[in-house]
Amino acid sequence: MPGTGTLPIEVTNISPHGFWVLLENGSAEQEELFLPFTDFPWFRAATIEQLCKVERPSADHLYWPQLDIDLSVPSIRNPAAYPLISR
Repeated sequence: MPGTGTLPIEVTNISPHGFWVLLENGSAEQEELFLPFTDFPWFRAATIEQLCKVERPSADHLYWPQLDIDLSVPSIRNPAAYPLISR
């Protein structure tokens, strides 16, 4: 029985303001998204190892298992459309 496939994802850069993830979307298309800590405060205290251990179970779903954080890709592209932000 084959294992569960995952789509490629990579954390490409981390700064004091946030971090970037590179998503591969099928036929060699790539998209790099920035997650600013102001919009995604759950990641602010995370270690580099925790940020880099990200999974992509489906095209529109990212999961950081060490942090137990799930995000939809559309919420990263347009955080203003998803106003529920932790305080």
